[in-house]
Amino acid sequence: MNNYNEIDIEIQWQRLIAIMDEIDNATVKSSFSTIVGESRDFACILVDSKGRSLCQSSFSPPNFCVILPRTVKDIIEKIGIDNINDGDVFVTNDPWIGTGHLPDYVFITPVFYHNKIVSFIGTVAHLSDVGGHDGDIEAEDVFTEGIRIPPSKLYNEYNENNELFSVIEKNCRVPNLVLGDIRAIFGTHILGIKRFHEFLNDYYLTDINDLSNAIITLSQKHILNKIQKLKNGIYTYELEIDGYINKLTLKVKIIIESNEINIDYNGTSSEVENAAINCVYNTTYASSIYPFKCALAPTIPNNEGLFKNINVTAPLGCVLNTTFPHPVQARAKVTNNINQLLFGALQEVFDVYSQAGSGSIWPFSFFGNTKKHGNFSTHMLPHGGRGAMKNIDGMNPIAFPHNSTVTPIEIMEQRAPILIVEKRLIPDSCGAGQYRGGLGQSIIIKNIGQDVIKARIRPDKIYCAPQGINGGKVGKLGKVIINGNELSTFPIFDFSPNDVIELYLPGGGGQGKPQLRDILAITNDIKNGYCTQNYSMKEYNV
Repeated sequence: MNNYNEIDIEIQWQRLIAIMDEIDNATVKSSFSTIVGESRDFACILVDSKGRSLCQSSFSPPNFCVILPRTVKDIIEKIGIDNINDGDVFVTNDPWIGTGHLPDYVFITPVFYHNKIVSFIGTVAHLSDVGGHDGDIEAEDVFTEGIRIPPSKLYNEYNENNELFSVIEKNCRVPNLVLGDIRAIFGTHILGIKRFHEFLNDYYLTDINDLSNAIITLSQKHILNKIQKLKNGIYTYELEIDGYINKLTLKVKIIIESNEINIDYNGTSSEVENAAINCVYNTTYASSIYPFKCALAPTIPNNEGLFKNINVTAPLGCVLNTTFPHPVQARAKVTNNINQLLFGALQEVFDVYSQAGSGSIWPFSFFGNTKKHGNFSTHMLPHGGRGAMKNIDGMNPIAFPHNSTVTPIEIMEQRAPILIVEKRLIPDSCGAGQYRGGLGQSIIIKNIGQDVIKARIRPDKIYCAPQGINGGKVGKLGKVIINGNELSTFPIFDFSPNDVIELYLPGGGGQGKPQLRDILAITNDIKNGYCTQNYSMKEYNV
């Protein structure tokens, strides 16, 4: 490790994470949109001069850290290292190069020191609009979903690429939000470069090559040690998920042997022609790494060394490795079930780290143009209940497996002509078990304005409930009701004055047999309003 001791590594590593946290905080404070500033659907990641990830900000979604180094290496290959200059910023939103759908723009800025590249600062951010059709889950191909930007120079030696900025501006509905977020992110990267130079100066470094090698070597050694302690074998699992209109099947075979884990999705349903729920390999790979990171290295900061001994394969043309130009906008409908699939396969291997199925993310958004609000677009990313684990009840609505936050009600009501009539936990929605799942939640929204606006909703687990494990029961299914009518399809729709949307998000699955649940825990659930007496009698005979 080139004379680095572990204390020095930890001190300098934490300093780098602090830099990324400062960039993260600056992104929130300078952003224009709710999807970035309130929902925190972005990540700030540091990679070395070879494109290997070293760390990310504390609040960043973990899957982006796995994807970004793949994107950086692709950009370096396509642009050419000799064509990268100080003050350049590169961008792409190509789903097959980046994170799997067009709204996620990947921004990469090289950090030069003494006239050589020493690292790259990366931000992945979900922008408010990328053009294309105004829906979400219903689409025929990626061309209808928006403008697709190949790896390009967004800034050329600190100067905006006016042509590219103009293309982006002319192809989105809320250019003030989109361009505002882009320029804000550029500003945070300039801040990051300054802080990185201070870091190098403080430690009398000319580059971070030795530190990078030490971080990655130690991390790989740690994960290898964990893998070697796992029980070797072949583990399989099959999971039916909602899909869209038609249910899909996810199938996995995991082979654990000595120093390696191989994950194979052969047998998974084919890619879908009429719905934007297909996943590119990058996002499948990242979603597959996540459960192993949680179970084997929960306290180690995300970096590329943790991924090297885990291999992922998915047949080309299946829903987990879709071919161009299949639609991908709503790929989270599928990827958010991958953790449930893998935890199901490895519930004995992961033991206390195994988790039952969760209620998933239910993104919804409103946009339009009114006299009071102008041209607006606002997003909220609520979740259902989290699945139970061994020795711990599932958490009530919380982001999983992402780190997004929920846009405050006050912000939603300020930015759009809506009223959040209700937002509360749903009693009896949890899956029963020795450890119960987390509760789902209800959100009721009313259009209190004078104008018709547009609404988009992407529910999940309205047909296939969050699964329990080790004898635990399933969580309660979700449902969407608009003006008293329950929906089964979710194209974009008009949200007219006095219309009411009711969202009932699923509860998490339970862990362990219900008859083993502690009497005091059941009593406390009733006392706290989580469960009714009828539910406790039915599920626990108490």
